[in-house]
Amino acid sequence: MRCVVFGATGYIGGRLVPWLLAEGHQVRAVARTPEKLAGVDWHGRVEVVRGDVTNPRDVVAALAGQDVAYYLVHSLHQRDFVEVDRRAAEILANAAATAGVSRIVYLGGITPESGELSAHLGSRAEVGRILLDSAVPAVVLRAAVIIGSGSASFEMLRYLTENLPVMITPRWVHNRIQPIAVGDVLHYLVRAATIERQLNGAFDICGPDVLTYLDMMRRYARVAMLRRRLVVPVPVLTPWLSAQWVNLVTPVPRSIAVPLIESLVHEVICHDHAVERYIPDPEGGLTGFDHAVEMALARTRRADVPTRWSDAAAPGAPSGPLPTDPDWAGGTLYEDAREQRSTADPETLWRIVESIGGEQGWYSFPPAWSVRGWLDRLVGGAGLRRGRRDPRRLRVGEALDWWRVERLERPTFLRLRAEMRLPGQAWLELSVIPTDSGGSLYRQRALFQPHGLAGHLYWKSIAPLHAVVFGGMARNITGAAERGDG
Repeated sequence: MRCVVFGATGYIGGRLVPWLLAEGHQVRAVARTPEKLAGVDWHGRVEVVRGDVTNPRDVVAALAGQDVAYYLVHSLHQRDFVEVDRRAAEILANAAATAGVSRIVYLGGITPESGELSAHLGSRAEVGRILLDSAVPAVVLRAAVIIGSGSASFEMLRYLTENLPVMITPRWVHNRIQPIAVGDVLHYLVRAATIERQLNGAFDICGPDVLTYLDMMRRYARVAMLRRRLVVPVPVLTPWLSAQWVNLVTPVPRSIAVPLIESLVHEVICHDHAVERYIPDPEGGLTGFDHAVEMALARTRRADVPTRWSDAAAPGAPSGPLPTDPDWAGGTLYEDAREQRSTADPETLWRIVESIGGEQGWYSFPPAWSVRGWLDRLVGGAGLRRGRRDPRRLRVGEALDWWRVERLERPTFLRLRAEMRLPGQAWLELSVIPTDSGGSLYRQRALFQPHGLAGHLYWKSIAPLHAVVFGGMARNITGAAERGDG
């Protein structure tokens, strides 16, 4: 089946495309900025076209020759997003009828049965109605909070819970929500393309757990192995004030945080499970909240964090971040990166890199390394006492002082994972790149993924030492290679 995906650079669109490909569909990916798709691994397997959903000619061209149109576009970042989304939906509905598309599939939001809707929920409901009233059969799937790394709602939950051991929150934290794992959302979207009958209708899709936002924060903390969070609800925080607070303590932009917070004043739970009559639940059943959080965190807390983008789009593993996700998605990963050009040839520089640690030391400010090693031993860590097995050569999996060799690509790349006692996880990457002049480029990255507020405070407290420790390390390693040491 020929499927066109509007919003292929978005959170859901970027994950849907590889799932459609895995089912054997032909895919045309539409993006206002196609360059954002250059880093995805499925780029060469789809037709990528430039298109703006508010431009009728772009939409007509994108729909030409297609069977199913996936509409996964929202304009929350724009002040007039309600009008923009209304106009874009009308353009799509008219163009789909003209192009002879057999079905439109749209992902919207669950709307409460009573009460005045927020602008966000009201707009998504309006877009759904426009598509259902069109001449083309439409399947409108309505979800509440989507759990997966990169989802704006999940990132807001993540940062609030991890950064704030004590939270003063508005009364809406007691409102009920029925979240759904992103993998289950993708299951319903993919299956919606092949429903046999000419179906035109809207369906709620939800996970198995009905929780309050307070429940979600506490259960997130438990899964993430954080201490229990103290939450103090107060009646004076309006949705607008809450959004300013979210904007202050999380990287979620205010333009997105405000409509999301305003939507949380409503209870968003499934009215029914009628979707099951047309699309069976995923094999093994719907994913529970705790397991959905585990999958999202596993994708960003795996040992291969620095290269986690490479396979996050694979079907069956949609919970992690993608290159197309915003910069604030995927949790915090602090980085100290250094580069140093050297006249030494790559082989000589690599010998210095691979002989690092143990009796040779770490090429920068020995007292700092010694003190840090003793402090680690005082709290039960390994410190620097483990040394190294061989003074010249390393192998994957062996101990190296307080590090573990995690990846070794001789003679260009070494990654070490810290095994000291830390409020988070840390890595050190050392790379040697040949240059045209016959010399070398040395690259060094120290990476730290904080665990809770203590992790953030730890990184910020040692940041003033980075220029001495890491900067000196880069200079001294290249200097040793140029002198022919080792």
